[in-house]
Amino acid sequence: MPRRQPVLQRISIAARWPVGIVQTSWRYMWRTTPLHRWEMTGWLPQDGPPALPRGVDLDELQRPEDGVGPLIHRVYRTRIRASAMSAEELMGRITPDLDAVAPSEFASFQKLQGDPRRIAVGDEYVVRMPGPWDGPVRVVAVSPTAFRLVTLDGHLEAGQIEFRASGADRRLEFIIESWARSGDWLCHLLYTHLRMAKETQVHMWTSVLERVVKLAAGEMDGGIVLTTRRVEWEDGREAQGGDTGTGPGHGRARRRLAQLAHRDVNFELNERPEPERDGGWHIDDLAEALPHETPGPPSEGGSWEVARQLMWDYQVANPDLVRATYRRDAPLAGRDMLLEIRFVGLRFYVGVRVGDVYDDVRDVDGREARVFGWSYRTLEGHFEQGQMHYEVWKWLDTGDVEFRLRAFSRGARSGPLITRLGFRLFGRHQQLRFYRRVCRRMRRLTETQLEIERTGSASPGGAPPRERGSRSAA
Repeated sequence: MPRRQPVLQRISIAARWPVGIVQTSWRYMWRTTPLHRWEMTGWLPQDGPPALPRGVDLDELQRPEDGVGPLIHRVYRTRIRASAMSAEELMGRITPDLDAVAPSEFASFQKLQGDPRRIAVGDEYVVRMPGPWDGPVRVVAVSPTAFRLVTLDGHLEAGQIEFRASGADRRLEFIIESWARSGDWLCHLLYTHLRMAKETQVHMWTSVLERVVKLAAGEMDGGIVLTTRRVEWEDGREAQGGDTGTGPGHGRARRRLAQLAHRDVNFELNERPEPERDGGWHIDDLAEALPHETPGPPSEGGSWEVARQLMWDYQVANPDLVRATYRRDAPLAGRDMLLEIRFVGLRFYVGVRVGDVYDDVRDVDGREARVFGWSYRTLEGHFEQGQMHYEVWKWLDTGDVEFRLRAFSRGARSGPLITRLGFRLFGRHQQLRFYRRVCRRMRRLTETQLEIERTGSASPGGAPPRERGSRSAA
């Protein structure tokens, strides 16, 4: 079967497109399945695609280095309870007919090459969609509970996608994991800047998970969790290897980052200010409970260690609000960070410098707590003055773990007038909103990572689960 269908068939599909789009949009708007979305920053190699197994046909493959824009590592996962099927039985129901779980009004899997009754390495499919967006793929790995596809020339994306099931005793988990860049500049525009393709893709794969749950004759437990890790990519490699962080890695951002070395902190204080004494300062101290551990020192791979790693990697801030560009190969203490602040479509670039980095045991009212934290101070040109501390505490007597955010701040006394005026009008409200979201984000990210560690399942072709563990300290 040719990858591009005959003209009459394409006209027939295109004629159904308006109806399909209306149905898809309606279902998207009225979706009741809980969807928990978390966006983070990723790094190579741990967020890159698995290595292709030996003996795979490499002809016409469209790999990430052939694509455009950042590499997006996404994981969609859901838990299924009360299903009588095993993971192998569920996958055995899916693989003979991928259309059984595809949203038929929007996409259809058609097999181009291979036995139609089974799935095997080397089989080729094309995802038929209205318009010029067909997606040819090839099977590169298969196991009793998983299979992996790689995109071929002409696909919207360049990369791999994997489907896998795990679990037993009437509790299953199904995961769709992808590693891909946009196939060309038009797709990059639609996905990254207009977000059209991104939301369409989210709707498609969440719909697949809903159909998997129905096929398993079970119930969805806790909705769908979507984790996105973005790797900045330039000229077929991770952007400059050492200097990206969570923010942009282009030349202008790197030049702005380099300029921070010549800037001083934009306030003078030798101790924490007192509002009554110093005037104009806001003092904030927030705490968020994290998953509990057993009493004693932090557990290996437990809540305290996971939160510590998230803080080290500056995953505390929602990238839709704040992104940071910095040298990852520089020590954390003394590190300069260029923050990209996003507000109502505008972007503001300001600098901060990391100061103290500490990891110690403290005695608080006769109770011992293990505390890891670090702080940064605002630099000249920032529209704020102040200092922020991020900390994770574990109370050794009870095993309680908590994330803490401590800050003092006020509007800057110098710098561009328009940004200082904007901060005085909107800054305090947005600041408190940011603090609350940071605390909530740290709790949910820690919970998600612990759940991933608990339920991680093997990939086909001998590749290990790609989302297990966290990046080692820089």
